[in-house]
Amino acid sequence: MEIFTKYNRKDIQDRQIDTLIGLSKGLTADGVVNRDEANFLHSWLIQNQAASGNPLIQNLLLKVDAMLADDQLDAEESSELFSILRSISGEASAVGELSKTTSLPVNTPAPKIIFGKSSFLFTGTCAFGSRKQCQEIVESLGGINAGGVTKSLNYLILGTYVTDSWVHETFGRKIEKAIEYRDAGVPLYIVSEEHWLREANI
Repeated sequence: MEIFTKYNRKDIQDRQIDTLIGLSKGLTADGVVNRDEANFLHSWLIQNQAASGNPLIQNLLLKVDAMLADDQLDAEESSELFSILRSISGEASAVGELSKTTSLPVNTPAPKIIFGKSSFLFTGTCAFGSRKQCQEIVESLGGINAGGVTKSLNYLILGTYVTDSWVHETFGRKIEKAIEYRDAGVPLYIVSEEHWLREANI
């Protein structure tokens, strides 16, 4: 029964993400997210957050909750929400063009993460929380927060909102540089936020 529940939950999560990607494409199609659209997204997130315990949906709900706390969506909040939704949906495709996809360049199999004295760098938007909150977790576990991608970096963490279209995003250069070092034999690991959280027992 426990195994069935686990896989049933995974199936629900997969369907939810597919739907969220579709919603994100629709909400960002005109280049802006207004308050009515944010309210619509908020309602959908509330309806779906309890069904599977999907952390991406739960954390996005927290972000949208905070944005709409005053029943307004100012320009800065609109811009941030638009950026998040675009990162979920990937690069917009031209009419008639198939969506471009590449695989995320994470290490396979995912490595055992050693936190003590290791250096970490986050890129993209994390579902867990703000960049500062993620960095605080690293420090609490004895790790070091790096300022950029160098040969001394141990782990590059890809935020949950990094999609397969990462190469087209503003943070793509960090990932490309990390790949170059890794391919050259530098002991640098690229891992997902999900794996990082699991290794940190969060």
